[in-house]
Amino acid sequence: MDEPLHNPKLDEHPDSNTEKDPDNWVSGGDPMTGAQASYLTTLCEEAKVEAPSADLSKAEASKMIDELKQKLGH
Repeated sequence: MDEPLHNPKLDEHPDSNTEKDPDNWVSGGDPMTGAQASYLTTLCEEAKVEAPSADLSKAEASKMIDELKQKLGH
């Protein structure tokens, strides 16, 4: 019987880079993506808060998404 191939992406390592801090993203300073803008709009409506300005960076948008998801219990 053959053993399944090892998938290093499934290893659980404390130093894993699967969830980098947005402040450490190479492209974190780039403008937020359309998907981020859309999701933020939806979350802001659900949380009954004002949507952010369109000039957020990817990192800023990601942080705001995480905060709103936590606030809303997602």
